[in-house]
Amino acid sequence: MRKRARFRALAVGTTLVAALLAGCGEERGTSAGEGERIVMGMTDEVMAVDPASGYDPGSWLVFNNVFQSLLSFPRNGTEPQPEAAQSCEFTDEGSQVFRCVLKDGLKFTNGNALTSKDVKFSFERTLRIDDPDGPAVMLSGIEEIETPDAKTVVFRLVSPDATFPQKIASGAGSIVDHRAYPADELRTDGKAVGSGVYRLDSYGDKEAVFSVNPDYVGPAEVRNSGMTMKLFHGDQAALKKALSSDEVDLAYRGLAMDDIADLDAAASAENGVEVVEGSSAEVHHLVFNMEHPVTGKPGVRKAVAYLLDRSTLIRDVYRRTAEPLYSIVPAGITGHNTAFFDTYGSRPQPAKAKAALRDEGITEKVELTLWATPVRYGPATVREFEEIAQQLNASGLFDAKVESVELEEYEKGIEAGEYGVYVKGWVPDYPDADNFTAPFFGEDNVLGNGYDAGRITSELLPRTAAASDRAATVGDFGEIQDTVARDLPILPVWQGKQYAVAHEDISGLEWTLDASTVFRFWEIGKGAAG
Repeated sequence: MRKRARFRALAVGTTLVAALLAGCGEERGTSAGEGERIVMGMTDEVMAVDPASGYDPGSWLVFNNVFQSLLSFPRNGTEPQPEAAQSCEFTDEGSQVFRCVLKDGLKFTNGNALTSKDVKFSFERTLRIDDPDGPAVMLSGIEEIETPDAKTVVFRLVSPDATFPQKIASGAGSIVDHRAYPADELRTDGKAVGSGVYRLDSYGDKEAVFSVNPDYVGPAEVRNSGMTMKLFHGDQAALKKALSSDEVDLAYRGLAMDDIADLDAAASAENGVEVVEGSSAEVHHLVFNMEHPVTGKPGVRKAVAYLLDRSTLIRDVYRRTAEPLYSIVPAGITGHNTAFFDTYGSRPQPAKAKAALRDEGITEKVELTLWATPVRYGPATVREFEEIAQQLNASGLFDAKVESVELEEYEKGIEAGEYGVYVKGWVPDYPDADNFTAPFFGEDNVLGNGYDAGRITSELLPRTAAASDRAATVGDFGEIQDTVARDLPILPVWQGKQYAVAHEDISGLEWTLDASTVFRFWEIGKGAAG
């Protein structure tokens, strides 16, 4: 997720290449869209509307609807399909040269034609700006971009990377107009020029307004006439009130877990709203500072792992709106195993925790501060950490407490190495095990915890990246997960589900809540037209 704070992944191989070569058949513009305008509410922040910045769920929601990428993830699918591209393929045996040909008739919302020059400009601009809060890290494997003609783009990669199609199908692959964006700095006027399904009409502190782009050329079929996104900046109570008072048609990413559970339970009572559940690969981890005087001791980390009761936490804090997570690669992703379940079990084991501390020479209670930030990784994060601290203290082996600070101070504390254990959430950039492992290890990783990953980064990850047959990577990803469970630089806690709560006249949400985490405005309808 992404100093970087996000995450996402996918299977490639011959099936993907065939799909990319085949294109997607007849394309049509969206005209003005059909149906009514939709009003949605969200408590997540939108950190940026310039795709060279913004590596957060709120920003990528904007990117995925306003900008086109060469490829995109279809609804309920994990293999990228052509979007702005007519076809894409690796042209070499080693997954190191990737070629795309653009569709005819592409243009931006300002009327300018979209050509290979814009594609090259967009990727090179993101890399040149290298915003610390942006997705440049996902594109760092690009060595050179060639544009032999106005419709053809050739990416030459530093090393083999079979996941490159997934990376450019994400928000990191957003294409901007080279005439409308500065080449070496971010655009700061709150405006956007893309070629996606929607155009951004206005963006402010309270709302963002989108209208259907009549010149869009691509696979999406639009079921509404526009979207207004009201921003509640972490205020869950205000979002719930807005839903109840019909100020918004639907709420996405932001209602309290208790409210979702209560609304779901009351759905049969005809309360006028429905809860729509979808799959998700969003995860939460405890991160251990491997250089900290307390958590740098393996026995302390093992004791925490033996005492964590995920099921109780999910029942009491998240009202069963998440699932226990027992590995760094979540369930539903090729290569997932249950390394932490196999090593530390699913229920608290105080005797084993005590033995781990005694083996470390620790006989007194361990004083431990768990650091959190209140909004960035979900509004229930502080409650989650308070529950974990209570579980540790109930064993009699820890004197744990929770400290919560605002995001800027939180990130500074991590970078300075001040925290022994802290939270990191991750929303995948693409649905492949690579995206749940590669960003966590090596230099400039998202954890910042001083873990020496050794063989993981020197051998296993490069080998998995080069494998076009993703099923062939299962063994190596299994070894990575087993190694992390043994070394304990992080401790997986939960895997999320996606929820949207909507009035009963809203339809199509089931087509936009999937493992790709792409929230597709165009799939949502209202009233008879939905």
